[in-house]
Amino acid sequence: MSHGLGVNKSGELINLYYQSNLSMSEICRKFGISRKTAYKWLERFETEGDLGLLDKPKAPIHPNRIYSDRQIEMAIELKSQHLRWGPRKILAVLQREFPEQEWPSHTRLHNIFKDQGLVTKRRFRRRVPATHPLGDVKGSNDVWMADFKGWFRTGEGAKCEPFTVTDGHSRFVIRCVHLKKKTVESVWAVLDEAFREFGLPLRFRTDNGPPFGSIGAGRLTKLSVNLIKAGVLPEWIEPGHPEQNGQHERFHLTLKQEIANPPAKSLSFQLRQMREFIEEYNFDRPHEALGMLTPSNFYEKSTRTWDGVLRSPEYESSEGKIRKVSAGGTIRVNQYEAYIGQALSGEYVLLKEGVENGDDIFYGQVYLGKFIQGKGIFK
Repeated sequence: MSHGLGVNKSGELINLYYQSNLSMSEICRKFGISRKTAYKWLERFETEGDLGLLDKPKAPIHPNRIYSDRQIEMAIELKSQHLRWGPRKILAVLQREFPEQEWPSHTRLHNIFKDQGLVTKRRFRRRVPATHPLGDVKGSNDVWMADFKGWFRTGEGAKCEPFTVTDGHSRFVIRCVHLKKKTVESVWAVLDEAFREFGLPLRFRTDNGPPFGSIGAGRLTKLSVNLIKAGVLPEWIEPGHPEQNGQHERFHLTLKQEIANPPAKSLSFQLRQMREFIEEYNFDRPHEALGMLTPSNFYEKSTRTWDGVLRSPEYESSEGKIRKVSAGGTIRVNQYEAYIGQALSGEYVLLKEGVENGDDIFYGQVYLGKFIQGKGIFK
């Protein structure tokens, strides 16, 4: 590799740029190269992945191979329809649709698109490294991820705020709908409909904002209580750590690029554009993390069907003390009282004898805190 960088060094440069707090100037000084050279390797990595870090032969591998004008036209036409798709995605679709034909490499396609003015230089952004998943994701419906994308206005000024749900294993988009209000009732209506269509996931991951989480006991809200009663375990990322839901955040970036840059003229056109994009995303758009296949190639509906009945957790008296949460959100143990939260009003909680002084309190599988004997302090 030129400029004194080997494959390992170029890989180290890429990792430092995306995962460290070093500036590009500091990285260049570390490797003894110019900023122009560093950005060249970044562009090759973004375009070709790890293969872009290998030495390039000075002569083409197949110098005499000529592809038909029709093949080149088909590639350009597909790229024109999907300007944000890279050459790898374009090549994957061409190979899928016309497997009997031999197609140019993704590198050659990139050069063809560049000559046609169809390649936009990417703005490099530092990527926050993802943390270990909160729960193991081994198959469809192990974890569904959800959030509000953030609102934007259409050309006519109408407010559009997509609420999205994706499957953590396959990246399949379960729901992407516009909601007028961020209320428990609005979100639950969407989830109820999704559960009836796709079945129940094991866990449901969100951030800590309303209506998903709270600063109360167990972070519970009326929505998360409904999830527990439906047989789904809510889980929350740590406050201030959106990278723990990074996969879903990345989907939101793609969604923004495809439907809101620029936004449609009216809300009705915006919603139609959103539906068309989700159909394409699930069934047509190749995904590099899925081996250039689509989410629909991996997603399977849950075997846990939803009958629409909310069932409160049940406890055995042998497990510990069972207490009902009052309308005011409190429980009483002997002469002591502790406030848990009105999200659990009318529900029963379980107090298990803790290792340290006091009882550990649970609602279903969710730990709420500790009740200190003799003090009535809940924390």
